[in-house]
Amino acid sequence: MIEIVVPFRGESDKRRLDAPDAVRAELALAMLGDVLAACVATGRTLVVTNHAPARGLAEELGAETVADPGGGQGPAVAAGVARAGSGIVVVVNADVPCVVPQDLRTLAGTAELGALGLVEAADGTTNALALPEAGLFEPLYGGRSADRFREHARSRGLTAVAAAIPNLSDDVDTIADLQRVSLRAGPRTQSALAAAGTR
Repeated sequence: MIEIVVPFRGESDKRRLDAPDAVRAELALAMLGDVLAACVATGRTLVVTNHAPARGLAEELGAETVADPGGGQGPAVAAGVARAGSGIVVVVNADVPCVVPQDLRTLAGTAELGALGLVEAADGTTNALALPEAGLFEPLYGGRSADRFREHARSRGLTAVAAAIPNLSDDVDTIADLQRVSLRAGPRTQSALAAAGTR
């Protein structure tokens, strides 16, 4: 069984989205909704957040929520992973609005083979991970984190598999990013873009 952890701090994570606060909040929640729709169709999903609208959205879509302990992405993911079971754990960022269930199953397939799977963003950070077991997680996020996750896998005697999955590698930091992926994005993101007049 696949268990999926999605950390979400809120619209404060998306300060580079050049839009008014209310629009940025709607876009961040819309992207989260599209990510969660793919996740809950794939396996048990845990959303790590203290953001009240995100908690409500998670519950609406059938995901469970975990309190964010603070301290950044690493501690947040660790809190979610700690609540996962003993099987395969996939970690997915909330700003990959093009993701579909098949992408998550493809990534999980690397862990089913005993490898650590990762999807690297263009800037060398990590958009998604697949762990053969929860105990293999280490909070290594930040600049060039994909390299650190690869080294961590080697240190644990695992193969690190870089999965080329465009819907997971295309994360969103700016309005230009959203416009670039808009035709592939999920319906909530497309609707929020249209409402914001940024398509």
